[in-house]
Amino acid sequence: MEDLNKLTEQILKYAFKVHTELGPGLLESSYKECMYYVLNKNGIYTEKEKALPLFYEEIKMEIGYRVDLMVEHKVIVEIKTVDTFAEVHTAQVLTYLKLSGCKVGLLLNFHTAHLKNGIKRLIL
Repeated sequence: MEDLNKLTEQILKYAFKVHTELGPGLLESSYKECMYYVLNKNGIYTEKEKALPLFYEEIKMEIGYRVDLMVEHKVIVEIKTVDTFAEVHTAQVLTYLKLSGCKVGLLLNFHTAHLKNGIKRLIL
């Protein structure tokens, strides 16, 4: 778990950097692109819009679940620009954790004056 804690610390360090440089008020896609860029630039393998299939009994369904960012095949990062998190946002990340096999998710809301107020860490 220590390696996951270190990885989430690194992700958050770059999220603070992106938020400080851009500020609130942009589209989710802007923050997602910048996070994808800065993480990979700094040697942290990150996949963007990673597709997640749903398995039910013996069938595999490609039905459009996409994670904003999957970092090092270990951490799900879901980016939002909302006034406040809703229960559905938490449910979304928990579902992505179940489908991906990852244990840790970060729900980041870039629509805050201070990013520290827009961070939710979820553990499955």
